[in-house]
Amino acid sequence: MYCRVRDLREDHDMKQREVADYLRCSQQVYSNYELGQRDIPTDILIKLSELYHVSTDYILGLTNNPNQIK
Repeated sequence: MYCRVRDLREDHDMKQREVADYLRCSQQVYSNYELGQRDIPTDILIKLSELYHVSTDYILGLTNNPNQIK
């Protein structure tokens, strides 16, 4: 899951700071999400899915189809 969060950010040519600002958290907290050092809260997971226009199931690794909900 954590690699997928990083890959989505990189695929959208965004910097950690930009995503952190969107999520209203610090860059360090967001970095910890990407590194798997901190669990991603549900509200942040939802915001990430909205930002990248993918399902939460995709971010969680439950499906490889970005728009499919399992």
